[in-house]
Amino acid sequence: PTPASVTAKAAGEAGGGLPVMYGYDLGCRFVNFRPLGFGANGLVLSALDSKSCRKVAVKKITIGDARSMKHAFREIKIIRRLEHENIVKVYEVLGPKGTNLRGDFFKFNVVYIVQEYMETDLARLLEQGKLAEEHAKLFMYQLLRGLKYIHSANVLHRDLKPANIFISTEDLVLKIGDFGLARIVDQHYSHKGYLSEGLVTKWYRSPRLLLSPNNYTKAIDMWAAGCILAEMLTGRMLFAGRFLAPLLIPSYLISPSNETIPEFVSLCSAAIDFLEKILTFNPMDRLTAEMGLQHPYMSPYSCPEDEPVSQHPFRIEDEIDDILLMEKCSILIFNQTRRFFLNGKTCK
Repeated sequence: PTPASVTAKAAGEAGGGLPVMYGYDLGCRFVNFRPLGFGANGLVLSALDSKSCRKVAVKKITIGDARSMKHAFREIKIIRRLEHENIVKVYEVLGPKGTNLRGDFFKFNVVYIVQEYMETDLARLLEQGKLAEEHAKLFMYQLLRGLKYIHSANVLHRDLKPANIFISTEDLVLKIGDFGLARIVDQHYSHKGYLSEGLVTKWYRSPRLLLSPNNYTKAIDMWAAGCILAEMLTGRMLFAGRFLAPLLIPSYLISPSNETIPEFVSLCSAAIDFLEKILTFNPMDRLTAEMGLQHPYMSPYSCPEDEPVSQHPFRIEDEIDDILLMEKCSILIFNQTRRFFLNGKTCK
């Protein structure tokens, strides 16, 4: 046996019970499973891919109805197209027993997203306290760089929070992950009334989502990014639950004299100006990702030539195709369920 196969066998023996415990069915290719956490649509375990000899994260998505199928299909469609240094890389999407999907997505009741393994996430780092300002600034730059690309692809993440921002502490690289609640929004069309309510975790939810939950733009991701920067600089959530009501007051903006945020007093004027502009109440006046990258606070890292945009953005046609496909799949699921119950009655 090769050294890789011996390593894989030993790893499998060490974590062999976990796949069964968590209902993972990927055959023998992946071994040494360890729990990592939960994504928006499913459970995530780390594993060793014995084929490539690399450590990966494997997200399991269970498809039980039309709604879960819609979310799974949308997430897979989006992550397959997004490719950027500040986005968690997806290697492949598999069906049960490690089957290649190859367009047969809708015949499975579970799918697995095999993606890049990241050492930790920002939430875990923040459990140890606030970050040094230079580290916070570097991470914010990378977050904006990733968002510029995501937004240029006409995608809203809709669930930006520290737990969905992954960090390599060795080289201080940040990557955005978990697109389970992401949505295609073509800027050339109105999506008013067609967007879901209350998806963003409440502590990072913009005022627009509170006032008009079915009508929002890429600015909701920017508000969440501003809250994350404030949390990195202060070591605590800027708008924890008790702050949700004041968000409805337009004058409740960031300022160094605000007694509710004493940690901001020591920040430089550029940091305060950046926070004021990214956390402004009106989404039309809020910084975009591209504007944020050009702000003086980001100047130590700013490099427009190395801040790419998507070359293949999603269009309204992608969303329409999804809707039509979902309707067909809903009918298919209904018919399968109906046949199941009819056959059950016949057997009795």
